Amino acid sequence: MAINLTKGQKIDLKKSSGEKLTNFCVGVNWGAIETIKKGFFGTRKKIEDVDLDLSCIMTDTNGELIDWIYSPEYNGFLQKNNFPLGKLNSKDGALRHSGDDRQGDVGGDDGLDNEIISVNLDRVDSNVEKIFFFLNIYLNQGQNFDFSHIPFAKIRMYEGTPSRVNNVHSSYDIVTDNTYAGKGALIMGKLYRRNGEWKFDAIGEPSNDTMFLQTIQRILKNYSK
Repeated sequence: MAINLTKGQKIDLKKSSGEKLTNFCVGVNWGAIETIKKGFFGTRKKIEDVDLDLSCIMTDTNGELIDWIYSPEYNGFLQKNNFPLGKLNSKDGALRHSGDDRQGDVGGDDGLDNEIISVNLDRVDSNVEKIFFFLNIYLNQGQNFDFSHIPFAKIRMYEGTPSRVNNVHSSYDIVTDNTYAGKGALIMGKLYRRNGEWKFDAIGEPSNDTMFLQTIQRILKNYSK
């Protein structure tokens, strides 16, 4: 049975059988905003694309950033500002991002996550002590909404692949939690090593960050040490 995550909750990475959970996906599933507009010739449905960005960073025992996964779609901006360029795979090959989804589900939940980071803990570099997962809303010109405006949005950890969900281990329901109303960024949680095993800490901190770089700085300042 899936665990409904709450802020500050710590969980062991184990399957229902008791085996260690080492291969899994962290995914986010969300819907486009659909509204009914009244006009002179009647009503029509307006669909507003919703671009959520799932990212992660990896830190060492000193809390220093040593690897990252975030969308290369922002590389033009990052290059101009001398920031590390985005990429979809970790250096050790242990984490892989499915790619940027700029729309969300249209017409209801299709049951699959829009952006997924696949994780193989057996391949994580020995210098990596913590892996942080976070989510940001990217607002296109003229857009002005937050998590509370999105029809549905969930983050979950599950066994399977980007195209198949076998068993959900744990999940956040972002939209139904009033804590996230008015916010556009969320530090989901972290994987961390403890006595030779990986565990998960559900941080669950929402913020008003307008860019994922701000969220990275927030993580490094408050959670990586």
